[in-house]
Amino acid sequence: MKKVIAVLICIVCTALCFAQSDPVEGYWISIDEKNNRITAGWHVYQEDGKLFGKILSTANEPRGLKADRCKESYNGFPIAGKVNQMPLDGTPWIYSLTRNKPGEWSGGSIINPEDGNHYKCKITFRPADGKKYKSDTLEMRGEIGLGIGRSQFWRKSDLETASNLWPD
Repeated sequence: MKKVIAVLICIVCTALCFAQSDPVEGYWISIDEKNNRITAGWHVYQEDGKLFGKILSTANEPRGLKADRCKESYNGFPIAGKVNQMPLDGTPWIYSLTRNKPGEWSGGSIINPEDGNHYKCKITFRPADGKKYKSDTLEMRGEIGLGIGRSQFWRKSDLETASNLWPD
């Protein structure tokens, strides 16, 4: 009986460890690395062991815009329908990343809804260190292949801020 209880405790503890959220999850503000301007508020979340990210609000566009610069479809896109008719907000533009280790994800995709370009995506959590990273930061890396790509550094946010970047 003691062995059964010990095994059950181990199973529960293991399940709790895997159920804990990853530091990349949460609300983030994307910042254009070229001009240092805020572009959007994001929600990054796990679903069925994969990582996704959707725009909650944008700083440059009014609410309700469609992603009409995108293609009609993309390989592996997680939502059925014509992508170029989907709204900017609420659509998972980051999708199907797998966890390498806590705070590091890759193997998925990101679509830039501003121009429809599709990239391989890597996400790395960079904790605040008071030096290079003044606050918790996500390094979002989009690549076209062979390591060729660019990174953006997103700031940690909260739901209210990430949801309310729409222009007046």
